[in-house]
Amino acid sequence: MSQTPDAVARDWFESVWHKLDESAIDRLMHPEAVAHGLGPESLHGPAGFKPFFHAFKGAFSNIRIHIERAVTQGDVVAVLCHVTANHAGDAFGPATRRDVDFWGTSIIRVRDDQIVEGWNTFDFLTMYQQMGWVANPVTQRA
Repeated sequence: MSQTPDAVARDWFESVWHKLDESAIDRLMHPEAVAHGLGPESLHGPAGFKPFFHAFKGAFSNIRIHIERAVTQGDVVAVLCHVTANHAGDAFGPATRRDVDFWGTSIIRVRDDQIVEGWNTFDFLTMYQQMGWVANPVTQRA
């Protein structure tokens, strides 16, 4: 029996990001999948996604990505995610030891229980500001 797109998305965030189970990437991501919005170029298949996964898990501890809402239409699910972590590793430069708390969305297309395409819009600017990498011009005027 085939899983719903919602179930595949929830399995992805639980297995890949909470359990840090790299084998789940191969299980849940189609070999020709395309992930948009996680870097300057699209990531292709598990082999293209794994360097992002390793860098992110190397930079952050206690990663939690909680799905707040999910809306499914046909083979597509849109999920609103709340992300929390601590910048404890040096994968993105020296660890700041600061907590990050930001939001994002993923629109995921599923076929045969695997992700075949994902569009990601996460608020990495807020993450960078919380890490101290980018100044927030609004708070600087006070």
